[in-house]
Amino acid sequence: MTEKIAKATHEGVIHIADAALSCAVLDDGRRVLSQSSMMRALGRARQAKGRGYYDADVNMPAFLTAKNLKPFISKELEVTSSQVKYHQVKGGAIAYGYPAEILPKVCDVFLDADEAGALSANQKHIAAKAKMLMRGLAHIGIIALVDEATGYQEVRDRYALQAILDAYLRKELAAWAKRFPDEFYQQMFRLKGWQWKGMKVNRPQIVGHWTNDLVYDRLAPGILEELQDRNPKDGKGQRAAKHHQWLTEDVGHPALAQHLHAVIGFMRASSGWDAFYRLMQRAFPKKGHTIEMPLGD
Repeated sequence: MTEKIAKATHEGVIHIADAALSCAVLDDGRRVLSQSSMMRALGRARQAKGRGYYDADVNMPAFLTAKNLKPFISKELEVTSSQVKYHQVKGGAIAYGYPAEILPKVCDVFLDADEAGALSANQKHIAAKAKMLMRGLAHIGIIALVDEATGYQEVRDRYALQAILDAYLRKELAAWAKRFPDEFYQQMFRLKGWQWKGMKVNRPQIVGHWTNDLVYDRLAPGILEELQDRNPKDGKGQRAAKHHQWLTEDVGHPALAQHLHAVIGFMRASSGWDAFYRLMQRAFPKKGHTIEMPLGD
């Protein structure tokens, strides 16, 4: 039976402290660090030797098989530290790696062993390297680092964005219900210096522009664009439904109500449109826009 070998779809290099770790994202979604670079980062070797870095008999990387390390190796690490064989992006050459998420766990093994006084003299330098790596990894997820280095975050973000849209937007149009408090429009007219004639009077088209800007464009990433696709204008510039009719009851509508409550609060506290809009830019910046630095009003 032919062995099925995963293929790398994205490759890159992570720089942590003084270490450079080659990494890849495989076609099945796994993130891996190359054996050679991980060994160098731990001060263990200069070049990868394929299976020589892995002890299949104990299902562990060879550098974790020392008897004095066993008490510090968790069951989870034993399960997740299997060697990964894959085809590289360029040329398809065979490469060997380890799951990226084991790096901090491996570092913990050496740091815990060192703290317990269990390391031999020739293992001390590994603990020193592990300490440097852990400091470099502080507050940063290894998976996020791999995704950024390989460019995979662009693919990941598209999947994440679709999940957000699915949560916020319903598949079918809901019946109309009033979602925008009258005060939202009253306050907009006050701040703009426009004459308020009540809700029964048709509002100018620019009101729709500012509603999109203040609400839908800041509610969640990609929501406004998706709403405009699902609820397009006809030949007369009219939409078949209100945007909020596309929002889901469990996520979309509660998020809309909470956002409107905050927006109206900022409106009440502002004496003019410019001051109010600066507050919005700081508190609810639109995705992909530069956040305005706080200046005196």
